[in-house]
Parts: sequence; C-alpha cells; structure tokens
Amino acid sequence: MASSASVSVSGRGGGFLLPAAVLLAVAVIHARGAPAAPCVPRVFSFGDSLADTGNFPFLYGNDSREPALRTPYGETFFRRATGRFSDGRLIVDFIADTMGLPFVRPYLSGRTAEDFASGANFAVGGAMALGPDFFRGRGVPMGDRMHLGVEMKWFHDLLDLLCPADRADCMGMMNQSLFLVGEIGGNDYNIPLLSRVPFEKIRTFTPSVVAKISSTVTELIGLGAKTLVVPGNLPIGCVPNYLMIFKSDKKEDYEPETGCLRWMNEFSKYHNRLLIDELEKLRKLHPGVSIIYADYYGAAMEIYRSPEQFGIDHPLAACCGGGGPYGVSMTARCGYGEYKVCDDPQKYGSWDGFHPSEAAYKGIAIGLLRGTYTQPSISTTISSCPQLTELGSSV
Repeated sequence: MASSASVSVSGRGGGFLLPAAVLLAVAVIHARGAPAAPCVPRVFSFGDSLADTGNFPFLYGNDSREPALRTPYGETFFRRATGRFSDGRLIVDFIADTMGLPFVRPYLSGRTAEDFASGANFAVGGAMALGPDFFRGRGVPMGDRMHLGVEMKWFHDLLDLLCPADRADCMGMMNQSLFLVGEIGGNDYNIPLLSRVPFEKIRTFTPSVVAKISSTVTELIGLGAKTLVVPGNLPIGCVPNYLMIFKSDKKEDYEPETGCLRWMNEFSKYHNRLLIDELEKLRKLHPGVSIIYADYYGAAMEIYRSPEQFGIDHPLAACCGGGGPYGVSMTARCGYGEYKVCDDPQKYGSWDGFHPSEAAYKGIAIGLLRGTYTQPSISTTISSCPQLTELGSSV
C-alpha cells in the first residue's frame, strides 16, 4: 500500500523490497511460459468485497445505485466491471494466478461440478462475519446482510454437488485444496462506524467477530481442510474515507511516518492480535493442519511507509471519487454523482476511498506470497510450489 538498487533492507515490520526486487517478484507472478502444474488443485475463498470476484452482481445486479456493477470499476485489467470492488485484480486473483490456477470462479456463476474444477469463491461485497441479529440484539440498526454463515451454507451446497453420493468422497479434495478464510470482519466494524455507533461499543464486538472466524475455520477442518490462510484486517486508519470523515486538528491523532489515523490503526491491530491468539489455539488443537495467518496489516503498511518502492505516488488518496486531499468527498463517490477518475490508477493506494487499488493489492499479495507476511510462511507450507520458491528467492 515500495530507485534503482536491488538489495533488500530491513524496516519495522519486516524486510521490504527495493524496486528491482519488486519488479522481479511481479515478473514471477506474471510469468507464463509452458503451463506449470498447479501448486494446489483448488482454491476456496470466503470473505467480503476485498475478495469478491463476482458474486455481488448475481445478488444485486438490478440495483442501479451500485457503482461497482459498471465501469470505471474493472477498467485497469479486465476493461469491464466484473463485480470486483477495485480497478482490477484482487489478492485472491494474484494468489490463484501464482498457484497456476485460473481466477477463482464466483460460486453464484456456476451450475455444474465441472464449473468448480479449480475451486469456488463465496465472498460477497458487503458481507460480515456475524449475522445481523448479533447487531440488532445490541441496539445497532442493521438490515438483512450477507454473512459468513450464508457463505458456509453455500459451501455445504457445493459439497453436495461435487460429492452427491457420499461427503466422504470429498475428503481427498478437501485435504489438497487451499482455503482462504477472509478477509472477513471488516464490515462488522465499518457499518457501525459509518452509523456513528460509539467506538467503545464497536470494540466490544471484536471477540465475537474473531470467534466466528475461528468457528468457521474449525468447521472447515472438520470437513477435511488441511491448509487454510486466515487474513487479518487492513490498517483502516489509512482508508481515505475514514481520513476524511474522522479528520482531526490534533497532530497526535496521526502517525507521523504515514499520515494514517493512529487510533483507527490501533483498533485494526487489536483485532489482529485477538485473531493471532485464536489461530494459535487452533493450531494446538489441530496439529496436522496448516493454519496460516496472513498479515494484511503488515504488508499494507509497507506500502504506506514507502509508497515509492511500489510505484505509488498517492498512498492515502483514491483514484476514483470526489476530489479533495484524499480523493473523496461527501457529495460524490466513485461511479456515482459528479465523481472524478485519475489518469493512472497504479499511482494510487486506494481505488474508490474504501477499497485498495490493483497496485496496492499486488503489493500486498507479493508480501504474502514470498512468505514475509504469512505465519507460518506460505512459501514453505506449500513446499511443492516452484512458483512460490522462485518468488521467495527474489527478496
């Protein structure tokens, strides 16, 4: 969310890449000679708009108020709107591509078992970890929304399609597949934050959000999953819309090295600490399972601390939005109203004020795939993947 040397240097939060190494890592991701055997046979993904590769249009395709259903969304890579909440590819796209698989098919776009030969994506833009009843029971107004429970129901339906005679027939597939459980939970905070629920109250939701993620991981393990990647939350204090909404005149409210809101980033770190602790408990309960924490926060902070190393000039501004210092306004948003679109989205850390640009997603994905921001390292966990080995050696 990193001018002409090719050395690796260490900074806070881990090593970061200088441009020559970034270029090499990107080249590894994009290299396509003779097709290599996939590192894993399937990828299954759960989450929200940070991971949705196209379920959203099947649920809300008739809603003309949803800008993500039309250009300029998707303009950088796909040249059309795909339902992704960015100008191009997401982290899950870069992961699948590096693993030698096609982009993960949205669950709602498939009909037959053959449609899901390489996996399925259950993520939906706007999804939450917890169901709406949790929030209503705590006095937070909440309409009907997608949540992790529904996504898991879809997954069970898919297992019935893939293994109609006996669920046990799916055990081998489950053992060999890669599961991405998130990012999920961000909207459990975003929606109350935007509704001006007191922050102290929002903070009390975190143990329940983490417990829901944990129970989902446990359920997948019970079904046979052996390799799971569980992302933490991004640094929400660096989100342009929040920088606008919660603008402060107090210098101490901002991180001096990034310009991000300190208190919001501290909250992201709080969520992530609880999640890390919970995943460690799960590892002890399931010693034969690889449970990988994906440090989205750390990987993104590399971009915010050293944006020039990723070719980004405006890390805290949106490419598409209403203008202003953060590229956003209260009167226009990307694809709606009198919005503006920048000339080069690759120079921006944010696409629309809430979602990262493809350039930022790519930087985060590289940090994850080369192992720096996955614990344990994904490049050693999936040891039979030459693409990951090559990517790791580019550091």
